[in-house]
Amino acid sequence: MTTPTAARKLLRAHALKHLEAWADEPWPGDHVAKVGKKIFVFLGGEGSDVSIGVKLPRSLLFARTQPFVTKMGYGMDKSGWVAVRLTKGDESPLQLLLGWIDESYETVAAAALPKRKPAAAPKPKAPRRR
Repeated sequence: MTTPTAARKLLRAHALKHLEAWADEPWPGDHVAKVGKKIFVFLGGEGSDVSIGVKLPRSLLFARTQPFVTKMGYGMDKSGWVAVRLTKGDESPLQLLLGWIDESYETVAAAALPKRKPAAAPKPKAPRRR
């Protein structure tokens, strides 16, 4: 069984592995991971509980059926955000949460990162004349 501290460290490290992801503490004690200027995961503080908040456009309906998932406050649930809270003794579905962090990152990064132009394809060479 994973301890809450180890689970928090794993979830945070996974979130920060994403391209251009960085850690922030916009309010005292509230840890988040951002891409660009946008939050893609809320990472709960210390204690015996593990909590995260993620945006899930694809997994939202499934996530809402889980007993450890609630609506995110401040009306964020209308945009597909959910809050996950695991208390002491709960089985930690870490692989599921890692996947949800990935989904949240992909969703937020699509809007937060500047659009990059694809590399120009090389021009075809004209056939040589003899």
